[in-house]
Amino acid sequence: MNLYQQIANEHSKQNVLRAAAYIGGDREKFDELMQIFFSDEKKMINRAAWVMSHTVDKYPHLIVPYIGEFIPMLKSHKLVAVRRNIARVLQYVNIPEEYQGELVNVCFDILLNPKDALAVQAFSMTILYNITLEQPELKDELILVIEDMLPNGSPGIKSRGKKTIKALKKM
Repeated sequence: MNLYQQIANEHSKQNVLRAAAYIGGDREKFDELMQIFFSDEKKMINRAAWVMSHTVDKYPHLIVPYIGEFIPMLKSHKLVAVRRNIARVLQYVNIPEEYQGELVNVCFDILLNPKDALAVQAFSMTILYNITLEQPELKDELILVIEDMLPNGSPGIKSRGKKTIKALKKM
């Protein structure tokens, strides 16, 4: 299968699942997908992000080498779909210590920006919770930020926020 051509042919969930199944846990095929993801073609970046998200659901270890490149994209990429998919996959992996500090700052900035996409905020909340399991000194700050979000939050943010606070208080 020509991965680029497969992704370019059709923008559908069925095609995304087909491409993700083709990649499976194969590092070389995933690297090929990431070349598309890091390209300059807006349409292809969006499509590759969706395939990446579904591939990482089953094989989260595949993105570990890309975490350093993901963080600046999560912070400022213009395409919300790209930021959403990056945040979504980062919530499922153990973040290496060398990236935790920068990622914590980016995720707190996302939570503190009321204009940021709700899904990116929700996924960032989970990323921060996961890092807090290794760095418990972040717990109180995360609780305060989430509590500030709750009164004006969407139903999804309120739900995830309450669950996260409850889990943090059990730590």
